[in-house]
Amino acid sequence: MPELRFREGETFRLSMLIYDTRYRSMTFQVLALIGFLILVGWLVSNTAQNLKDLGKEPSFGFLLDPAGYDINQRLIDYNSQNVHLRAAFVGLLNTMLIAVMGCALATVLGVLIGVLRLSKNWLVSRIMTVYVEMFRNIPVLLWIVLVMAILIETLPAPRAFRGENPEATMKLFDTVAFTNRGVYVPEPLFSRSLGDVHLFGQSALNFSVSVDLVLIAAVLIAGLYVSGRIRHRADKIQEVTGNRPATWYLRLGVVAVPLLVVLVALGFHLGYPELKGFNFKGGTHMRNSLIALWLALSLYTAAFIAENVRAGIMAISHGQTEAAASLGLRPNRIMGLVVLPQALRVIIPPLISQYLNLTKNSSLAIAVGYMDITGTLMGITLNQTGRELETVLMGMLIYLSISLAISLVMNVYNERIKLVER
Repeated sequence: MPELRFREGETFRLSMLIYDTRYRSMTFQVLALIGFLILVGWLVSNTAQNLKDLGKEPSFGFLLDPAGYDINQRLIDYNSQNVHLRAAFVGLLNTMLIAVMGCALATVLGVLIGVLRLSKNWLVSRIMTVYVEMFRNIPVLLWIVLVMAILIETLPAPRAFRGENPEATMKLFDTVAFTNRGVYVPEPLFSRSLGDVHLFGQSALNFSVSVDLVLIAAVLIAGLYVSGRIRHRADKIQEVTGNRPATWYLRLGVVAVPLLVVLVALGFHLGYPELKGFNFKGGTHMRNSLIALWLALSLYTAAFIAENVRAGIMAISHGQTEAAASLGLRPNRIMGLVVLPQALRVIIPPLISQYLNLTKNSSLAIAVGYMDITGTLMGITLNQTGRELETVLMGMLIYLSISLAISLVMNVYNERIKLVER
């Protein structure tokens, strides 16, 4: 806000707020803000009055009523007698699961496809171009439905695995079953488990967290941190002496050895799916709706990420590549050590937008019956309770929070890798 300064002997007049260039911009900004606040207040007041006239005053008490519906794919315990709040939380976890899995796979595919688009092999580069143009120009909803149809129509039914000469067999040494009902994979089990910890007491959001998984995650994170410190020390030695010490075995050891010790101490083993009756039992069941949504969103978003990667690589001066090649580096080493680290500064900002788009596009899960936050809170709960305003506002707030969290993490990473001017 500009500081109000008066010349000696000058008195302030209201007309100066309009005609004096020192104050005019501030006046218009204040008036615009007041007008905006009045508009928002009128909208809120008008909406509240209309809801009151309809006998639907805003209330979130419905969240504590029994939900009365099942959720087929879930990460925590849930049944139809649980409240709507817990159903919404299950849907939120499903949304976050798709967001994490989709962003991870889309990043790997996008980087690979983006690099291959610049390949000197004409056939490879053209195939990648066709992939990018095909996925970018067809709505993602159609891809989701298409992948779901392929999974249902092409994969065998569980009954095909029965008999002495079954029509279908399990893959990967009889540990994974691909069926038209989903994929059954081994699940981690612990014979000497440390038990679970229940969070949030007896509230509607109460769920248990495995102490075993928390311990494994803590050991893994600590190992990765120590590995990073070893790498940092090797970088310092290289800067001083010009020689880089071999550290791969130390870095591998500090991550793998403690992790193996913990797994052995907990009695880690795998529980394999087995065909019992008309379906598989045991293991982890990944339903077709989850797989279809995951693959379609990943393949679709990877096409956009590939273009970001290609643009980032092309932004790097060709002289960088020539200089690295003159030192005897192979093309793959040049790409990994010289080009991509610099290209990340160009790739990361648009990559954030692609992560956000993937997360928001996950709301299309209802098309294949995957129960995310849109299908639970803004779907069945909305229809059962008739609370359109409350459920939609909560859904918008949830998506906004997830998007802001993704942006925050990626912006922090972007700050770490950007060029520092001296």
